[in-house]
Amino acid sequence: MQRPGGDDSVAGDFERTAETARHLVAFAAAGRRLVVTHGNGPQVGNHLLRSELGVERGGLPYLPLDVCVADTQGGMGYMLQQCLSNAFHDAGLPAVVTSLVTQVIVDANDPAFDEPSKPVGEMISPDKVDEYRRLGWKLTEDKGRGGWRRVVASPDPTEIVEAYAIRTMVAEGVIVVAAGGGGVPVVQDEQGRLAGAPAVVDKDLASALLATDLKADALLILTDVERVSLDYGGPNERELERLTVAEARELREKGEFPAGSMGPKVEALCRFVEATGGTGVITSIERCEAALDGATGTRITT
Repeated sequence: MQRPGGDDSVAGDFERTAETARHLVAFAAAGRRLVVTHGNGPQVGNHLLRSELGVERGGLPYLPLDVCVADTQGGMGYMLQQCLSNAFHDAGLPAVVTSLVTQVIVDANDPAFDEPSKPVGEMISPDKVDEYRRLGWKLTEDKGRGGWRRVVASPDPTEIVEAYAIRTMVAEGVIVVAAGGGGVPVVQDEQGRLAGAPAVVDKDLASALLATDLKADALLILTDVERVSLDYGGPNERELERLTVAEARELREKGEFPAGSMGPKVEALCRFVEATGGTGVITSIERCEAALDGATGTRITT
């Protein structure tokens, strides 16, 4: 939805999303049922900044992180469903597209809550550190950039709350946008009641869980490169066409796929392929059709 280092205005987002939608239309044109998930890293950071500015300048209350995730799901879902609807219309294909604010259950006892490590929001100046710590925020110093970052837990997703609703809509031919930003993280008490959690869920792991729930035939993770590479950016960079689950995990443990980059994407496909035996591919949006047909991309198999 955004080009790396490109225009991050709303108009720019719509332009990029419209381009993405045109590629995705080809899947449904071939008779496939489609569910779209997405990230929200830059957008939720912007939302947190707006919340902080609202506190400072307007006396508004801080927005909890789970509400920020839900808000960005709604705004980005609107953008995707409009661009997809227009792309189908332009292609002369009838389509119903909807977006769904999706909750994802995480375990309140997940070790990630004891060691929050996922940076969110903007840089924090040293004079604000004590104020934010009084709010219960966990902060880590970024000495290279001369400030601090808020860090939050990134627990494993265990259940998609709205999975049945998504499955029902897909069965009726609806194109669903769901689990945006990894879904709104919620915990469930012994009585089954849900409550938001101050965390973020990895979008790729949540997508793998949803694809498994839906018994999908394929999970495509679309990013900025056509294939995964070993020694990415290094002198011995080499593209990978195919990996088994065991090979992928062995390479990840050796540090080939960093946690903040390809690591979650590779692990997500490993989980999906293990659970379903389906097709798991990482590729670029421009090459998504060819990758699903096996002509490019990095494919993970059992």
